[in-house]
Amino acid sequence: MKQDSTPARGAGNSMRGFTLIEIMVVVVIIGILAALIAPTVISRVDDAQISRVQNDIRAIESALQLFRMDNYRYPSTEEGLRALVERPNDPNIRNWRPYLSSLPRDPWDNPYQYVSPGVRNPDYDVFSYGADGRPGGEGMNADIGNWQLD
Repeated sequence: MKQDSTPARGAGNSMRGFTLIEIMVVVVIIGILAALIAPTVISRVDDAQISRVQNDIRAIESALQLFRMDNYRYPSTEEGLRALVERPNDPNIRNWRPYLSSLPRDPWDNPYQYVSPGVRNPDYDVFSYGADGRPGGEGMNADIGNWQLD
């Protein structure tokens, strides 16, 4: 006589799954957690972008100081920051060398701005227009410049 090793279907072997209500409760809990955590994460990203701008401006300022020591002046507004990576056409610049390997761009992929003499500083201003890429603004759209660095 042959024994069947397959369990019988019935009361003892019911398959259990999640009900729609249980799934909805989990989705609501995940939504609440996301609503509470997302602003914190987003503000940390914003802080990181501002910190990057400040570090880039410090690096540009160091390159500008080296340019001045070698050439006895800062680049003009017309020469711009490009004078830190490409030799300007001014014949009075005799000690030029590359001061940066390339010009950095701000976290929003906009070029850094340069004005010499500066509007807010006597020698020069180096700044980013912020997330919107336009002068002025508030919050993440505010201008960030060397006049704000510690």
